[in-house]
Amino acid sequence: MNDVRRRTVLAAAGGTAIAGKAATARARAPGAPTSDAPRPGPESGPYETRIRALMARMTIDEKLGQLQQFAWTGDTGPGGGQTAAAEKAARGGRLGSVLNIYGARTTNTLQRMAVEKSRLGIPLIFGLDVIHGMWTTFPIPLGQAAAFDPAVAEWDAEVSAREARSNGVHWAFSPMMDVTHEPRWGRIAEGDGEDPYLAAALAAAKTRGYQGDDLRSRHRLAACAKHMIAYGGVEGGRDYNTVDVSEARLRNFYLPPFRAALDAGVATVMASFNTVSGVPAHGYRHALTDILKEEWGFRGFVVSDYNGVQEMIVHGYAADRSDAARLAFNAGIDMEMASTTINEYGKRLLRSGQITMDRLDDAVARILRLKFRLGLFEHPYADEDTAIAGPTKASRAAAREAAGRTMVLLKNEKSTLPLDRSGSIAVVGPFADSTDLRGSWAGTWADAFRPVTVLDAIKDAAPKASVSHVEGVDASGRSTGGSARVASAARATDVTVVVVGEAATLSGEASVRSDLGLPGRQERLITAIADTGAPFVVVLLSGRPLTMGGWLDRTPAVLQAWHPGIEGGNAIADVLFGTVNPGGKLPVTFPRTVGQIPIYYNHENTGRPYDRANHYTSKYLDLAYGPQFPFGHGLSYTTFDIGEPRLSVSRVRAEALRKGDTVEVAVAVRNTGRRKGDEVVQLYIRDPVASIVQPVRRLSGFRRVSLGAGKATTVRFRLSAEELGFWTQDPHGRFLLQKGEIRVFAGNSSLAKGGRTLTIT
Repeated sequence: MNDVRRRTVLAAAGGTAIAGKAATARARAPGAPTSDAPRPGPESGPYETRIRALMARMTIDEKLGQLQQFAWTGDTGPGGGQTAAAEKAARGGRLGSVLNIYGARTTNTLQRMAVEKSRLGIPLIFGLDVIHGMWTTFPIPLGQAAAFDPAVAEWDAEVSAREARSNGVHWAFSPMMDVTHEPRWGRIAEGDGEDPYLAAALAAAKTRGYQGDDLRSRHRLAACAKHMIAYGGVEGGRDYNTVDVSEARLRNFYLPPFRAALDAGVATVMASFNTVSGVPAHGYRHALTDILKEEWGFRGFVVSDYNGVQEMIVHGYAADRSDAARLAFNAGIDMEMASTTINEYGKRLLRSGQITMDRLDDAVARILRLKFRLGLFEHPYADEDTAIAGPTKASRAAAREAAGRTMVLLKNEKSTLPLDRSGSIAVVGPFADSTDLRGSWAGTWADAFRPVTVLDAIKDAAPKASVSHVEGVDASGRSTGGSARVASAARATDVTVVVVGEAATLSGEASVRSDLGLPGRQERLITAIADTGAPFVVVLLSGRPLTMGGWLDRTPAVLQAWHPGIEGGNAIADVLFGTVNPGGKLPVTFPRTVGQIPIYYNHENTGRPYDRANHYTSKYLDLAYGPQFPFGHGLSYTTFDIGEPRLSVSRVRAEALRKGDTVEVAVAVRNTGRRKGDEVVQLYIRDPVASIVQPVRRLSGFRRVSLGAGKATTVRFRLSAEELGFWTQDPHGRFLLQKGEIRVFAGNSSLAKGGRTLTIT
């Protein structure tokens, strides 16, 4: 999308221009050499004098109250709502925050209890799971990652912030940046896939979109980087499960997105539910304090996840609730969500010396700092007269364009797509006329706003066509009676659009699947249509990669549409009929079968990498080598030629790189087809010999470009020490840039062939 169009969309949706920010995405390695100025100390901020003065007036009970977050009537976990307790604590000045509350009138009522009834009048922060939209739902984050365009994440965050802040919300529990190799894990839908570089770029973009330049703005939200740390590594893909991770893997794979969000100014961080090498993340001081607060200089606050502090007892790490409070607080948790251990046992722990007053004051100051940054002391109430009550025409337009950019064309034999707008079209399958398009974490608050269905969108996009509809099987795939009717419809029409996939409830938190195939009898539905010999295409809706089995070989065209949001039906129709030329790429590897999991592009080579001619190499006996679709894959209605990378120098001194020098990589790209389209030029590196074995490929740059038919351009990247080095096993954080050869590849997926060699001397 060109810069003028991008500015137009955002201005119409009430956002600000973000032209150019998606050009060449770079994610700084946490702690890698940088020319950034040092972060200001805790006494140098604009509000520190006011914070100290306020804290001098606070009792211990009031300080401990600031560390407490209660849940309103919503239920996001065990324990349910705490509405009555929240009102009582607000009046008593013993509450810092409330989650699950929204609506200008509702939030103002509770805020008045805190501001006008409590002794010191300290305002509350209201938080909400605004993950991919409030009223206006955008595609799920995994879908946004498929756009390979950080601007898409920023659009979502800007529109979300405007809608939520007008309804009294100050704080979004987003972005979620848990990099993962586990498609069985339901929360893959909420993150950005398997690559830390891509996730880092999107984390920074979403943070900018939520927070802007000034959190006092009535159009901005405080962002929350979650979940720290390594949540995406849960064993078996089972939510809340165990993670065992080395220091090098922690720093090279899981931490970069958090550092990128921090560099973008993220206001808060949330701890994760999992253990990290035997220690629950809520008690993992190494990450929450040693790295986050001390090494990186983070000045915001760390919030627990729902009941996460108390659950350390169940983990077998804390003896009781008092012990859980001690462990979490000393590890670096500043605010406790839902459970109340720190608030209840804080005074006792202070008296016994198990926590210190300095640590308590530090936590309180961090929370008050955000309240000042949000302007809540001056303007604690939402304007009820200007609260946004639902999606607008402009916000829907932004969501529709964003969704169109996330679509990934997986397969398109004999140019089956785009479709003709005339003739007859059968729209079939469990999601053909379904409004289940918003995806997980869309929020019950948006239930009143009906997404556009694929069927309705196709009718609207092709008014001269004869459009028929048969469901065939239900979303669970259990019913079978409609397969014959679907086959008849396919025979009677020029083309059939089959809309299948998984319901939103099958992905997201606590929604883990052991089988990633189409639920129930949906695959049989596709087979029944294929048996007719009639032309058809498959639209795949999901919150994760799905395995496709035998039906893929019999299907001429497949469009991966993710869970595309409120305007998803229109966006799908835009792509099906060619109004939008698909340019999305896979942010995660698609396996052939669950037996391959984990399978990901940035793996280590092993001492015996796959060799078809050698039996004793790494492979499966009963499965073809490699994924169904690789990371970065995605087709277009046109074709592109991507040239081999050209390096500004073939040799560079390590010392020069450490001092900030970079190597320019130029990649020529040409649209060789007859349509205007988008291509994502992807840059990968490989360090073939290192003191710690490196991945066979590592994404180190990407840029989405739009080119007219026959047009060409040159995309330029910069490789610095940040991209060329890596972290060691040193727990204190050692970033290493070694001499030797680096292979540089450019192409349109992680299978990029064209390469050059850079020698570091």
